[in-house]
Amino acid sequence: MFRKILLLMMVLCITVLTFAPVQAASNLKMLTSSADVSFPQSINFKVSAQSDAKISEIRLQYSIDMLGFAQVISEAYVPIQSSTAIDAQWSWDLTKIGGLPPGTTIRYQWLIKDASGNNLKTPLTEVKFDDGRYSWKSLVQDKVTIYWYQGDQTFGQKIMQATQDALTRLAASTGATIQTPIRLYIYANSNDLRGSMIFPQDWTGGVAFSSYGCIAIGISTSNLDWGKGAIAHELTHLIVHQMTFNPYNDLPTWLDEGLAMYNQGPLDATFVTALDQAIQQKMLVTVRSLSSPFSSYSQISYVDYAESYSIVSYLISTYGKDKMFALLDTFRQGSTYDGALEKVYGLTMDSLNTAWQATLK
Repeated sequence: MFRKILLLMMVLCITVLTFAPVQAASNLKMLTSSADVSFPQSINFKVSAQSDAKISEIRLQYSIDMLGFAQVISEAYVPIQSSTAIDAQWSWDLTKIGGLPPGTTIRYQWLIKDASGNNLKTPLTEVKFDDGRYSWKSLVQDKVTIYWYQGDQTFGQKIMQATQDALTRLAASTGATIQTPIRLYIYANSNDLRGSMIFPQDWTGGVAFSSYGCIAIGISTSNLDWGKGAIAHELTHLIVHQMTFNPYNDLPTWLDEGLAMYNQGPLDATFVTALDQAIQQKMLVTVRSLSSPFSSYSQISYVDYAESYSIVSYLISTYGKDKMFALLDTFRQGSTYDGALEKVYGLTMDSLNTAWQATLK
């Protein structure tokens, strides 16, 4: 009986093997692949492939190296005329996503299929979205890389020192430190900086691409004092974003901007005057209102920024560094604005507003 069962199983196996689909031997292969950067507008991907059978489909998969909660892989179908030898290309128009910061890493691979059902997936390849319009110099210290093209080595060293000083001040006042490596691109002026962006604002002098670990600032060799403040401001945005990154909630604007202003240094006269006038005229904006984006009108925004600086200064001077670090850590856990303040300080935004305004003269 056992032999009959064994014989039957062998016959069934032979039958399955006889009718199972067998993929034909394939000569499908990629010949060349490249990615040409046209900074800042586009990246042009090219591929050449051949096969014994006509190539029927080519797709490009690509992803961006950035801070996120999950890996996002995009896919583009490349139009082709079916043939045994193909030269294909696909251009990624970056104006549709608002552009990418310099130095961004893009990973990509080709998926190729022919008429015989053969499939080819090429190895992952990296391309750097570099701003090739300038000859960049670089300097590395710990987790910081500085890039610049105008100015000597001493200028680059002063930029690095300003960056390290800003990091030291931020850690001393809040406990916040670098979580992942960052890079700074120092353009020679604001016009050059804006030329690196797709949709720049006329007033843009510096920007932190927090999700990319990148800062770009226009600093001339003759305006280094201003540049040090700008570096501290944008660097604080980037580090605080790293410290509080979560899928549930952002920081209130007054805390994000207030920390950046505080780490930048004492308020300059424009902001001091705006704050004094708001106090005298009893036109202060409440802490709760300052949680939303600031006004686009410069005169009003001066008050918004000055108040944010004053609120953060009050919290740090009254309760200390450890409490501020605890506040950032609570926001990292996805807390609400009032919930974070109540947990760390025992205050709501309204009671914080009352306590803070009571200290103003």
